[in-house]
Amino acid sequence: MRYLAAACQTDFPCPKDRKEIGARVRRMVAVIEQTVAGYAPFGDVRLLAFPEFAHAAPVYPTAKQLLARLAVPIPNEHTDAYHRVAKKLGVHVQTGTFLERDDRFPGAVFNTTCLVGPTGILSRYRKVNPWLPWEVHTSPHDLADYPDEPFPVVATELGHLGCAICYDWLFPEVLRQLAANGAEVLVRVSAYMDPWGATAPTDWWTVVNRARALENTAYVVAANQAASLAHYPPFSWPGGSMVVDFDGRILAQADPGPGEKVVVAPIDLDALRAERARRTGHQMLAHLRTEAYPVYRTPRFQRGERVQKRTQRKRDVGGKGRNPDRNR
Repeated sequence: MRYLAAACQTDFPCPKDRKEIGARVRRMVAVIEQTVAGYAPFGDVRLLAFPEFAHAAPVYPTAKQLLARLAVPIPNEHTDAYHRVAKKLGVHVQTGTFLERDDRFPGAVFNTTCLVGPTGILSRYRKVNPWLPWEVHTSPHDLADYPDEPFPVVATELGHLGCAICYDWLFPEVLRQLAANGAEVLVRVSAYMDPWGATAPTDWWTVVNRARALENTAYVVAANQAASLAHYPPFSWPGGSMVVDFDGRILAQADPGPGEKVVVAPIDLDALRAERARRTGHQMLAHLRTEAYPVYRTPRFQRGERVQKRTQRKRDVGGKGRNPDRNR
């Protein structure tokens, strides 16, 4: 019950059309193959994660434009490519995010990552907390009677795997729910821009990854976007992808800065499970007094509020929306 996990960074130009996605997928499949082969003398790389917006970013200011130019259904030819390489190599891949359309929800565009294993797509996670005010994605929270599990956890031979996307990790409730659903390895698919990266004094990326690991007694595999300012304006992206153990110790981390990079570190499920079973101290999941917090008894962010905020933002800037070259 020990294997290597790889956090893989990308540095692609931001696509303006879905026809450009295929080239990015081919490169990420090559990275998977190279990583598995290259690290074979040191161990078996079985889990690989890629960043948010690795396929496409919201470079247009409205959901209607994103649906017309960049959104894709899931499954698709790209998830098929990940399935083929996962089956060939016996690995699990947490994909970079897609801008997803779903005929069940007309007009909605989701920011979505898939866990793909040797048998195909195992789970689909849609970002619950879009990065307001810039992201125009739909949250599952905003849809009445949303039929799917918003926080899926999958039982695999690599342990119980759960994932959340970028801004979701600023809400400890998201990762706590995944842990409550059984997650042992928490995967972060992210596009965390400067200055909130891996460098002091605002090294939110590092601090949050370590905090979510230790407070949930879980491993964290965190892949961050590492595109240069020229590729993804108006932000630069610091990378710093990492693997963190269940006590918040950084096991491996890429040096901060743009560019393709891969870091690997061991996931020891036996050690994790032994600690969860043995500990009576620092057992935050068991010691959680849920009824003690009245803040969770009253809804704060109502369904539909995202749309109201976006409408207000457009009024505030003269109804012009944002620069279509801006991506977040």
